[in-house]
Amino acid sequence: MTEMVYGAAPRQEGDPILPRWWRTIDKWSVSSILLLFAIGILLGLAASPPLAERNGLDPFHYVERQVVFGAMALAVMLVTTMMSPQLVRRLGVIGFFAAFVALILLPVFGTDFGKGAVRWYSLGFASLQPSEFLKPVFVITVAWLMAASQEIGGPPGKSMSLLLTLVVVGFLAMQPDFGQSALILFGWGVMYFVAGAPYTLIVAAAAVVMIGGMAAYENSEHFARRIDGFLTPDVDPTTQLGYATNAIREGGFFGVGVGEGQVKWSLPDAHTDFIVAVAAEEYGLVLVLLLIALYTMVVVRSFVRLVRERDPFTRLAGTGLAAMFGVQALINMGVAVRLLPAKGMTLPFVSYGGSSLIATGLAVGMLLAFTRTRPQGAIDDILAAGRPR
Repeated sequence: MTEMVYGAAPRQEGDPILPRWWRTIDKWSVSSILLLFAIGILLGLAASPPLAERNGLDPFHYVERQVVFGAMALAVMLVTTMMSPQLVRRLGVIGFFAAFVALILLPVFGTDFGKGAVRWYSLGFASLQPSEFLKPVFVITVAWLMAASQEIGGPPGKSMSLLLTLVVVGFLAMQPDFGQSALILFGWGVMYFVAGAPYTLIVAAAAVVMIGGMAAYENSEHFARRIDGFLTPDVDPTTQLGYATNAIREGGFFGVGVGEGQVKWSLPDAHTDFIVAVAAEEYGLVLVLLLIALYTMVVVRSFVRLVRERDPFTRLAGTGLAAMFGVQALINMGVAVRLLPAKGMTLPFVSYGGSSLIATGLAVGMLLAFTRTRPQGAIDDILAAGRPR
């Protein structure tokens, strides 16, 4: 009778993992991610050869590396989607401590690669950016603390999560990396709101962020320069923002044609932070709207599935991961069209970057694991709620 009402058959003993995974995974989100990766390779073919030529490398050197890193990212994503929420939580908490230690040791063993901010470990054959891996496991750890605080006799998880967030943001600001700091704060704020934070505390947190921003503007030349560049009414056409703005304007609705764009020869970060400018110039507004639609698809479908989730940890962690994924894409595209100050943030699954690709694959894998349908668990909750106590 239960199966007829709720439409969920009990799991059969010995049910193979792949068929069960295929039945429960959000296929629309998976398809959107694969299409984003394909678009990233397509844009890499256009944006990276000029950089390879300037560095004396094979024309498709960066494209080949993006394919390799992308394959690793997709493998990590698919494996993670097959995990249970409990296993994701355990591995995520362990991963947080490892990533946090790597972040702390950056001033000693890290390098800035001439960019003025010590954010990477040089491995010789590649580089590693701890902050990229810190984001998804931070969300898992904070969600675990907040969910624990909702249990009877549980610890003060919300207060502990706030303290942990301030510590992480402090280390990120020391690099300095204000973009990742803002993203971490945003992710925590969204989860805290979903967990039932009082409005007064949210307003107080917003005030603290504003005060912190003003302090950063007064004490960080790097931060102040980016804010001033954003606020100035006239854009210097020889800056990255100037080149990107002109490229988007030239692209129009359908673009100037495949391989005909010029911005990739002027922008040093055309294959990473300003990949949208290349897309807009060569393929026009059509491709940009497709990118926006794909990111929206993943985020909205994740939220819709998480609304039905009964487990507090799964709901909080999934919400934080989906929000950070969507906002990172929004920030990258917002910077390219000068709606936001320059942040130095990649476009998920589209921009070049080993750490970014693999860490994003991990984050989306966790999100897809949390949004898999678990009808039998939902039925158990309903039956348990109806039993006499």
